[in-house]
Amino acid sequence: MNVLTPGQVPILLYAAMFILPFFFAVSAPAEDLKMDGSYSALWGKGGELWTAAGRLPDFSFAGYHSGEAPIPNPAVKGNVRDFGAKGDGETDDTQAFIQAIAATEDGALLIPAGRYKITDILYIRKSNIVLGGEGPDKTVLYFPKALEQIKPNASATTTGEATSGYSWSGGLIWVQGKPTGRALGTVQTRAARGSSVIELDAPAAVTPGQRVEITLEDTADQSLIKYIYGGQPGIISQIRNERISFVSRVTAVDGARLTLQRPLRTDIDPRWKPRVHIYQPSVTEVGIENLAFEFPNGRYRGHFKEDGYNPLTFIGVADCWGRNLRIFNADSGPFLSGSFITVENIVYEANRPPDNGGNTGHHGFCMGTDNILRNFDFRTKFIHDISVENSAGSVIEHGRGVDLCFDNHKHCPFANLYTDIDVGAGTHMYRCGGGAALGRNAGAWTTFWNIRSRRPQSWPPYDFGPDLMNFVGVTSNEPPVLNPAGRWFEPIPPTELRPPDLYLAQLARRGIKVRP
Repeated sequence: MNVLTPGQVPILLYAAMFILPFFFAVSAPAEDLKMDGSYSALWGKGGELWTAAGRLPDFSFAGYHSGEAPIPNPAVKGNVRDFGAKGDGETDDTQAFIQAIAATEDGALLIPAGRYKITDILYIRKSNIVLGGEGPDKTVLYFPKALEQIKPNASATTTGEATSGYSWSGGLIWVQGKPTGRALGTVQTRAARGSSVIELDAPAAVTPGQRVEITLEDTADQSLIKYIYGGQPGIISQIRNERISFVSRVTAVDGARLTLQRPLRTDIDPRWKPRVHIYQPSVTEVGIENLAFEFPNGRYRGHFKEDGYNPLTFIGVADCWGRNLRIFNADSGPFLSGSFITVENIVYEANRPPDNGGNTGHHGFCMGTDNILRNFDFRTKFIHDISVENSAGSVIEHGRGVDLCFDNHKHCPFANLYTDIDVGAGTHMYRCGGGAALGRNAGAWTTFWNIRSRRPQSWPPYDFGPDLMNFVGVTSNEPPVLNPAGRWFEPIPPTELRPPDLYLAQLARRGIKVRP
């Protein structure tokens, strides 16, 4: 008789946790899941093969107001020229901008065509204000000083290498909020991923239409992290006190029972101390649009030597946006650590001399949770072009680059979507960073859909992520692997794949009109 060793028991427990639910959701054998032509066996023609509990998440709630409202065009309420800004490229216009931001309420602050020299951080800590230029080819914000020169922030890498904290954070426009929602209670019973009902410990003081946030905390044996990595976490000894969150609008309240608008992204387990709050960031409805960020053209000094020529950061905010932006000679950014933020129509360029690897910056874009980056064009290379770290539910769609890498930066990024993207040369699509012992790069349910490259791609290296990832419509010479309980590699030619953009297809399935 074969006896299980102690090391085999957790493996079987994780198999029960991940594999059995999917067999119930998709019972056909793998060979029967193959479809003719251009349609994925995870989706079908119109989503008829999709289930909320399956391995393909619902990404349609990402971005500004979860895709349910267009980005607005608020009326102009102020003009930086009225506060003394010159826009001549020589005059320091910093104080004029600070005063104009302070004076503008509930509308747009116009930045007319010109070149504006800014030598300090511009903070926005209030809602309902838009900084808007007359176009990225006309309105230029020039920052001759890096963040480290303005507000020093000495830090170190996980291996002790001295660097600036602005190597991976911060922006010269800093949109900052904080949580203000009251506590509602804790979830008392387990709820399965894909379900939409939770049961609190007491009747909830919440009304339909409000958003709630569910937070989960890891256990001493790191069971939450192991779950997020599909039971294949890699080395995780340096991850401490991990927390993840999930936000949804409430559609019905029945005492302590809440019905949510969207399916749960993960299981909710009482051992993870699931707490529920009203989701109410202090800052919302802030936009940065129709302008260019420019920085000096000195040589890029290389990894962890950045001083923080970073354009923009959103921290602790929701339902904000950036659009029609040009980023020139940046070290990093924008950085998003809020939620339900959309950044669209953004171009990266540089004429600064690159480092020895041909890179002109560090992190091109950092995603956050439930955010969208779309309609992007990387005309220069970063060490990490598009980064996700401790992120979930974000969408990177409809963009291109010289030779993009999808930097899953360890520390439990999971259930993020890359769709309708031309990575260019395709020499290092899976190149990733991240500190030591912080897990594998990507977590479970990470999805790649319609990814085009000149170099054919295959399943990524072992350290990139677990088997519970999805690759559909990737340029490849490899045969398909359609294992509902393991790897899913479905190399339909990208030009033939339908729908070409999974996010838009899921949005349409919700009945939301898709933009042209």
